[in-house]
Amino acid sequence: MLSIIQAAGWPIWMLIACSILGLALVIERAISLRTHRIAPPQLVDEAIQASRHGLPPPAVVDQLADNSLLGAVLASGFRTLQANPRATEAELRAGLEAAGRLAAAQLQRYLGALATVASAAPLLGLLGTVIGMIEIFGSQAGPGGLQPGGGNPAQLAHGISIALYNTAFGLMIAIPALIFWRYYRARADAFLLQLEVGAERFVHHLLTLRR
Repeated sequence: MLSIIQAAGWPIWMLIACSILGLALVIERAISLRTHRIAPPQLVDEAIQASRHGLPPPAVVDQLADNSLLGAVLASGFRTLQANPRATEAELRAGLEAAGRLAAAQLQRYLGALATVASAAPLLGLLGTVIGMIEIFGSQAGPGGLQPGGGNPAQLAHGISIALYNTAFGLMIAIPALIFWRYYRARADAFLLQLEVGAERFVHHLLTLRR
């Protein structure tokens, strides 16, 4: 691997940094976009059951908010009623929507950076290709460069290595990054839909708790 990096020239270091960043983003999203951290099953039912006979105490609401993103959205509804027991439906919806927007931002976090990695990697590979071509033409600039056997064979081989390795590395980074970006974006959209459905169901329950 070290010999490949040496043959690829200095442009490969930018691609290596890009690959490390992309891998870190993929791992972070894999950890963050897990079901129990976003929308645990039956959480809406549990929250409704816990408040069947009235608003739960603040400690329970805080525990719900720390449970998951969906829990934070549901807890915002409880807090709206705690602050104003006669809150209108519009006020309840506004509180849930504000929490939902914060949750959506959490779901989309770092996806833009991952998309940037997927877009930048092939461009960095192309930069390495251009630099390799410059090396190739430079190898033919010496005496006898245009004659058979002329030029600098070592520089010619090095230029070809730079061009090919950087192109390959750029694609090897961009393709997985693009796949993971599309996967995580679809997963975030699915979770966002679950949050919207759960909040819509929960707001009807909150209306029954108003005084």
